[in-house]
Amino acid sequence: MQSKWFEYKPESIQLRKKGLSIKDINKRLGIPLSTLSGWLKKVELTKEQKVVLDGKWKQALVDARIKAVLWHNEQKKLRLEQAEKQAIEVLSKIDINNVNILDLTLSLLYLGEGSKKSGATSMGNSDPQILKFFITILKNNYGIKKEDIKCELHLRADQDPEEIREYWSKELGVPIKNFTKTSLDIRTLGRPTYSHYKGVCMVRCGNIAIQRKLVYLSRVFCEKVINMGD
Repeated sequence: MQSKWFEYKPESIQLRKKGLSIKDINKRLGIPLSTLSGWLKKVELTKEQKVVLDGKWKQALVDARIKAVLWHNEQKKLRLEQAEKQAIEVLSKIDINNVNILDLTLSLLYLGEGSKKSGATSMGNSDPQILKFFITILKNNYGIKKEDIKCELHLRADQDPEEIREYWSKELGVPIKNFTKTSLDIRTLGRPTYSHYKGVCMVRCGNIAIQRKLVYLSRVFCEKVINMGD
């Protein structure tokens, strides 16, 4: 029994001899690729036609990769938008002016990022937002003034201490005179630093009682959550 596409076989062969790819013929005539492959496997192409088809094939791969990147970027954008929407929804149910909520939030941050062994309440980070959050709650909940906060920097060997001090002073709103020690990591000599990296800033306030409270608050809270299902 002949295929219903059989009447198109001569046209398919002529198109192939003109140098069209099997996929191009498929798109033009609607004949299944498997049928075309069988009809056209013995049709010889010239060297020039093979070069052209090879070039088209490589370009198709490039185009496919570009489309894939665009698709993945669009999907990532949608996921980020969804995450932002979910975050806003959660925050709408929380009173961020409640000092107890702020205390608990800071305590959990301190459990992960704060210093537990030093004789001060201190936190080091390379992210200004985290340190600004730390300073803001110290100010709002504990009355710590920015003038009472001390900062020290831990930098890579090729970083300019004066320039980085000015950056952190502006970001945190802490006077430059409150920046004390600056340490340079000699292990990084000869290795250039990314321009966006501004080292690690350690923020300290001398009130050790705050540290004790935050550490106990975070650990007791975590323990209560862990034991909820018991």
